[in-house]
Amino acid sequence: MSGNLATVSYIGATILFILSLGGLSNPETSRRGNLFGMIGMTIAVLATVFGPRVTAAGYPWIIGAMVVGGAVGLYAARVVKMTQMPELVALMHSLVGLAACLVGFASYIDTSAPLAGAEKTIHELEIYIGILIGAITFSGSLIAFGKLSAKIGGSPMLLPGRHWMNLAGLLLVIWFGGEFIRAHSISEGMTPLIVMTVIALLFGIHMVMAIGGADMPVVVSMLNSYSGWAAAATGFMLSNDLLIVVGALVGSSGAILSYIMCRAMNRNFISVIAGGFGTGGGTPAAKGDAAAPVGEVVPISATETAELLKDAKSVIIVPGYGMAVAQAQHTVYEITKHLREKGVNIRFGIHPVAGRMPGHMNVLLAEAKVPYDIVMEMDELNDDFPGTDVAMVIGANDIVNPAAQDDPTSPIAGMPVLEVWKAKTSIVMKRSMASGYAGVDNPLFYKENNRMLFGDAKKMLDEVLVALKS
Repeated sequence: MSGNLATVSYIGATILFILSLGGLSNPETSRRGNLFGMIGMTIAVLATVFGPRVTAAGYPWIIGAMVVGGAVGLYAARVVKMTQMPELVALMHSLVGLAACLVGFASYIDTSAPLAGAEKTIHELEIYIGILIGAITFSGSLIAFGKLSAKIGGSPMLLPGRHWMNLAGLLLVIWFGGEFIRAHSISEGMTPLIVMTVIALLFGIHMVMAIGGADMPVVVSMLNSYSGWAAAATGFMLSNDLLIVVGALVGSSGAILSYIMCRAMNRNFISVIAGGFGTGGGTPAAKGDAAAPVGEVVPISATETAELLKDAKSVIIVPGYGMAVAQAQHTVYEITKHLREKGVNIRFGIHPVAGRMPGHMNVLLAEAKVPYDIVMEMDELNDDFPGTDVAMVIGANDIVNPAAQDDPTSPIAGMPVLEVWKAKTSIVMKRSMASGYAGVDNPLFYKENNRMLFGDAKKMLDEVLVALKS
């Protein structure tokens, strides 16, 4: 393939990637967006493999790598459950960071095209920054994977003087960067490059370990942004225009998404990076200075829940991570289908940070074939709760906590939440009275119009469905 044809192919792939992002912005067009992305990536890979920069001697290595990578991808697609998607995404981000590091070191020791003067300095700067971003992305994503998969606790690890440690690390990275640029040989420059890589790896670990479980959705989108910038840096190192553009698209979209997530949690992005609040899920409620909830918890049975749903004209369902863990989305769809057939106006309210990653609940509901038009964002539904007969919360906690509005001393004060307590009756499904991922008690449980349906979400919803059909 000629260089001109490869360039045209890259332009076509870039257009398809932009169309893919546009398609993914809406559930109804997400399938088409995915298709555009797959076609664009296929064109990009073929244009690179058969382009002028790859010789025949490299084909066996490329084919072998694609076979191994493809096999891993197919295996993951078959065995990874939808509930495990957040940790899988974090693991994929780590691979992007690792690739940036490996490409950076390979580019530095490559002597096939020796550079000199300003061109050499710019190339070495690209390598240094690329490895820095890649190392932070790699180690940070691995820690995020551990937290999301519960292999590492969700509590933030806040070391004494951690901000000074971060500042010292930054200054060391800058100083070793100067040493790297001034190095006269590869062997001389390798030492500062390796030291910087170790510092970056430690910084990635420290940064994510200091972020609490309640802020993990922001972490996922933030690492997505980092992986994009790592890919863009790799593109600069390889002089690959497509990789630069795609990396910039992913990096900028991830940064915008992180900003949206922070706004949805009333959190400052810098405060999240500096050390977020939160504990591991299922821990006892945090007391702190927040006011203790007043009232009594009123339990409800599956049969009584079904009776309330039968009598309702309007129902709003708020799904959370508990629904994902119980894999109850298919039963939720069956209940939704049955109620809609009876003329009930049923809709879903999605908080931007519900679950463990952005769009987590949307993906689960789409998998269960819940119609897109009844899945709505928080801002679209909050004004409708006063006219709703039943608001049903399935495994969510912090995103329906009225303390965010009523208690200025609460750790989540000011966080926008779904106002389910304004419905005629709210039903909260939980395994126990344990606090949510933020470790904050929820006054909703004690309100007069609230009922608690305790137990595994899948089991209890199956019982509700049977009662509805009886």
